[in-house]
Amino acid sequence: MIKIGLVDDHAIVRAGIKAFLTSFVEFRVVGEAGSGREAIDLVRSTDLDVLVMDLSMPGQSGIDALAMIRAKAPDIGVLMLSGHPAEHYALNLIRQGASGYLNKDCDPQEIATAIRTVALGRRYISPKVAELLAGELDRKDNAPPHKHLSEREFQVFLKLAQGESVGTIGEELSLSVKTISTYRTRLMEKMNLSSNSDLTYYAMKAQLID
Repeated sequence: MIKIGLVDDHAIVRAGIKAFLTSFVEFRVVGEAGSGREAIDLVRSTDLDVLVMDLSMPGQSGIDALAMIRAKAPDIGVLMLSGHPAEHYALNLIRQGASGYLNKDCDPQEIATAIRTVALGRRYISPKVAELLAGELDRKDNAPPHKHLSEREFQVFLKLAQGESVGTIGEELSLSVKTISTYRTRLMEKMNLSSNSDLTYYAMKAQLID
């Protein structure tokens, strides 16, 4: 029996995934959460084998929660689901410890396959993500500016691009305002941008935010 936790801010999405998963005799959904913060609480309180987690949620997102979940429960398989194409987030999330990355438009059977794979302690690498990993070796120097950000810089960049203040980001990531400001300065330099509105425009153009 594979014990699964579902994390998505839309209850109807969780209900749909749960209905699909419960059609498999080896799957059991044992907990649900609607935010990154609730996901961390779920991991603390529930015996899980796999966490299926949405990437984009209000407040503490799946990206924010991933590092803390990894620190508290390193053996849990964390499968990220996103409405964004794999090329925008997959490699960053895998570097941060995600066990796999799937687009929400994927065939439902692929979710079942991915859950079985990560429950065994392995990573699920879809053909698309494998292609991206191979491509990284060839085009590192020609990668877009956001690809050169560290994981934490990328995290702060996304939050700034979505209009969050330095203070709010500090609270969400449990970091000081000074530290967040340092990350902001650093990522601005790397991306050759000068304002938060520039960040927002860049993120929207690159389809990193809606």
